[in-house]
Amino acid sequence: MKQRKHKALSMLGMAMRAGKLVTGDETVLKAVRQGKAALVILAADASDNTKKKFRDKCATYDTNCVEAFDRIALGEAIGKSERVILGLTDAGFAKSIVQSLAESTEVEYID
Repeated sequence: MKQRKHKALSMLGMAMRAGKLVTGDETVLKAVRQGKAALVILAADASDNTKKKFRDKCATYDTNCVEAFDRIALGEAIGKSERVILGLTDAGFAKSIVQSLAESTEVEYID
């Protein structure tokens, strides 16, 4: 039986194709600092140092930050290799993904 892909992962793929998603430490940090990031997604298996760094930056710049999935799932969702950090620059995609993740039990919300 084929495992169903989480709706949020499908939306991440659409956001990537639409050019509304940035990946990588420096690129996501730049988007957060410039106020362009509507949502930051951290892989659950990211290092503690990376998680702290992005949680602190997101709190400082009032950007939503969630921890969901693992690096392999995030990378596959956007058609790339493993990814630990993703930044959504479109509020519509961000809202849809947050709603989808709220229905899941795999997510830890970060205030």
